[in-house]
Amino acid sequence: MKLKILAASVLSVASIVFSSGIASAQQAVQPRGMNGNYIGAGVAAGVTNGGQNNDSAQFGGNVQGRTAIPNAPISVRGSVLFGGDATALMPMLTYDAPVAKNTNVYFGGGYSFVTNEGKNTPLGNRNATVLTLGAESEVAKNTVIYGDAKWGIDAYKNSDADAVSFQAGVGYLF
Repeated sequence: MKLKILAASVLSVASIVFSSGIASAQQAVQPRGMNGNYIGAGVAAGVTNGGQNNDSAQFGGNVQGRTAIPNAPISVRGSVLFGGDATALMPMLTYDAPVAKNTNVYFGGGYSFVTNEGKNTPLGNRNATVLTLGAESEVAKNTVIYGDAKWGIDAYKNSDADAVSFQAGVGYLF
């Protein structure tokens, strides 16, 4: 059942992003999204609970970074979510779609490595596959704002529950 929901969610997001790309390709001028790499920091808010001990929703912080792959709409990202009794470290690969001048939406996936499994983070308490959907925009010279949602699949020990966390922050574009 979870696999069907996951597949439907991924296909829905992909169709929305790819449809916006097709529509913008038909315009005379295609928007140029945000280019470059950045590192930023901000807040992270877990909004789920696995129903067991040491898995309540956590509020904390995040450090995120993006490395754009030249001449490709793909980025390598890293995210650290802290708060609670452990930290979640996430390498991810995303597809970046320009939606306006200096602005991208992105979606992709990776894996969450919890530094001390069984202890709380904003995204569950065990290692898990992670999907992400977010937006980023250069709002001033070398200044980026970003926000995203992360979905940790089966991210709680002794539970079938998934974890969801929302992040927002400000970064330095280089």
